Amino acid sequence: MNFVETPVEMVNIFFSSAGVGICFVAIAALRAGTKIRADVRRYFRVFFATIAVYSVCHLARQVMDSMPGSGVRIALHTAIFLELATLVELGHLYALLTLSIAMPERLRGFWGKILIVPLIVELVLLGHSQATGFCYYFDALNHYHRTEWFFILNLPNLVLLIFDTVLLVRHKEKFNRYIRPAFWNFIISPVAAIVLQLVFRNIELINIVMVASALFMFYKISSYLANKYEEEQKENARIESELSMAASIQESMLPHIFPPFRERDDLDLFASMTPAKEVGGDFYDFFLIDHDHLGLVMADVSGKGVPASLFMMAVKILLQNQAMMSLSPAETLERANRQICAGNKEEMFVTVWIGVLDLNTGRLVAANAGHEFPIIRQPDGDFEILKDKHGLVVGAMESSKYTEYEVYLKPHAKIFLYTDGVPEATNAKNELFGMDRLLTALRASQDARARDILGAVNNAVSDFVKDAPQFDDLTMMCVEFAYEGESAEAELASAISEK
Repeated sequence: MNFVETPVEMVNIFFSSAGVGICFVAIAALRAGTKIRADVRRYFRVFFATIAVYSVCHLARQVMDSMPGSGVRIALHTAIFLELATLVELGHLYALLTLSIAMPERLRGFWGKILIVPLIVELVLLGHSQATGFCYYFDALNHYHRTEWFFILNLPNLVLLIFDTVLLVRHKEKFNRYIRPAFWNFIISPVAAIVLQLVFRNIELINIVMVASALFMFYKISSYLANKYEEEQKENARIESELSMAASIQESMLPHIFPPFRERDDLDLFASMTPAKEVGGDFYDFFLIDHDHLGLVMADVSGKGVPASLFMMAVKILLQNQAMMSLSPAETLERANRQICAGNKEEMFVTVWIGVLDLNTGRLVAANAGHEFPIIRQPDGDFEILKDKHGLVVGAMESSKYTEYEVYLKPHAKIFLYTDGVPEATNAKNELFGMDRLLTALRASQDARARDILGAVNNAVSDFVKDAPQFDDLTMMCVEFAYEGESAEAELASAISEK
């Protein structure tokens, strides 16, 4: 076996063996936990595996060259075929990497198909050379020879090399300056190795240079992605902190102390808001306009997240300010609507139900701007939907007018207000919770206190949706009017009879 006859051949075998070993170490390292995305790890595993196959085939040809035997001859033909095929596949893989960075996604599919062409051409040329000895052959002693046409086998790789160079030049802004040198290095280093082989004759540097270039490229890309991952984590932590603070501010803006009016025993009131995101666009509000009148608001802002929460805070303040001026619900909506429309550049809107309850008589005056129907239970009946008249949502048209209506609540009557996130809660089968289930949950607990009624509805919604994600805010409010005196309806009847 003549492969150890000269120091040069021993050096070449050492380089090839080192390349194989380094590739397998790199593949094993890529299987370990890392902050790099799975698709990047997968790509470089394939990349180093391809280099390993190339190196093994190159090493096998070096070892078996000029060894006698028909079996050796078959093995030599197989080794040279795989060696040259994987060399072009390396160029193809590298071209796909540069393509994924330089080109928009809509163009990658087309160019990805074009890049298969050089690989197919190489396989055809190799098959032809295996059969005819056009580009290379093995003589009777199984010694490897290249013909004058061998350069043709390098043309597919040359095409891929030109393609990569064009991408790096034309789309250099897409390649971060930290990773750009690694991409250029993978193109230039093999060319430099070929030039050095001409100077130091018979020393084959291309194999170890490719491995070193691939390692350098992987190191630069992995370091860049790891740093980017850490920056993203820090940014996400900052955003989460700010969202948590925003959620805290939003929560503090809503009444959250229950019972709210400890000095009064004629009201039982409870409300809750569960945002679909860190912060939501739904809101409820209640406030004493004076000693005898309670303002109630339930609203749902278009959209979700921070923009909706900011808009919500502005609307809440406007509505309360107008209502505290002892304006009627309709006047409150109209004034708030004009103010919102005057500066509503984002064209957001909000559905609002607003009512004023007379705590002496049970007379409820309300107006509805595109919101869900209220649900009322008189003490001698069940929870029923009150299909009130809807006006246009607030923030849509500056000239909108709103209509009021009156409802007389008997002592111990209850009113349940909510946003569309309750009936539109969706389970894994894409079924809606719906109004029928909502009424069933309310009627099953209609004799309970306000807090327990909301708890029952929450439990019913949770049992229905189970593990399905929450897509909308869940906001509810229940009020029991507990005045023991004569209701407004009775007072009106009494006054008529006296006349």
